[in-house]
Amino acid sequence: MNRKHNFNAGPSALPLPVLERAAANLVDTKGLGLSVLEMSHRSKDFEAIIGHARETLARLLALPADYEILFLQGGASQQFAMVPMNLGAGGAYVTTGAWSQKALAEAKTVGAAREIWTDADENFRRVPAPDALDVPSDAPFLHVTTNNTIYGTEYPEVPASKVPLVADMSSDILSRPIDVSKFGLIYAGAQKNAGPSGITLVVGRRSLLREFRGQPWVPKILRYETHAKADSLYNTPPTFNIYCCSLVFDWIEAQGGLAAMARLNELKARRIYEVIDRRPEVFRGHAEAGSRSRMNLTWTLPTPEAEKRFLDEAKALGCVGLAGHRSVGGIRASLYNAQPMESVEVLASLMERFQP
Repeated sequence: MNRKHNFNAGPSALPLPVLERAAANLVDTKGLGLSVLEMSHRSKDFEAIIGHARETLARLLALPADYEILFLQGGASQQFAMVPMNLGAGGAYVTTGAWSQKALAEAKTVGAAREIWTDADENFRRVPAPDALDVPSDAPFLHVTTNNTIYGTEYPEVPASKVPLVADMSSDILSRPIDVSKFGLIYAGAQKNAGPSGITLVVGRRSLLREFRGQPWVPKILRYETHAKADSLYNTPPTFNIYCCSLVFDWIEAQGGLAAMARLNELKARRIYEVIDRRPEVFRGHAEAGSRSRMNLTWTLPTPEAEKRFLDEAKALGCVGLAGHRSVGGIRASLYNAQPMESVEVLASLMERFQP
């Protein structure tokens, strides 16, 4: 098997042991005589699978007792609407990239929403300092995007907030330990660090999930309380995706949990950033140093021709997914949890010897 060095931003690399275990159990899951793809989501067998996924994720997050976990569909994009639908219009938004801009725009279709900080004029090169935000006291929540896949920025620490802090953590959840108690609600598309595409994680304070604060017109299926009271089984969930997430959670736990993930992710990112900083005449990082992402590293080269040649040489080495988003151009390397150090070393070695 000749596996690629997968730097895709999402869907992205999954741990090889997870893929192998999922494949081995695809036809006969856990010796039950049928595949998880065929199981009734109302069966005791599947309830055990989703229960295991929930319990393992709770351990990884050191989940406080007054928080719950939901497994939903629709991706983070659906959460852009569900957050204001459930928590109320008038939220305060920090826009640090394309996805937070989309979250704000979607919130405005639900009702009022306020942008309280942005660096759009600088093409999203940084995140705000923790004390730089003036959050309205009457806002039902403060919304941030903790890591920006397109621009390569990440909050080193989230801002303190007197109103519930809501975070889109799609691209850095499970990459390091977090203090969940600082957040009112966290949501994340799974397809970066938590599993395959098609499943969305929602972690929230029980009072926010079970006490509906929206308008009567909000459909029941778009209410957190509906899914919380049904243990994420209100409608048929993506059963195989949840099973795969449970395998990813098991794998992270076996590696040493989030503290071990943080150490490895820091090592991987540092390896690439050291080359960028050492060769500024060849590589120009997009993000300011204090806002650099460990998950998505972005840089440009002196000319479009040099960038094309760099991508061609990387492709010849088995690297895929390195072309930058059109908003930034250049190169983007996504170094999520499952990205092995060996792949990072292949990329770093190319960067060290590349001549534009």
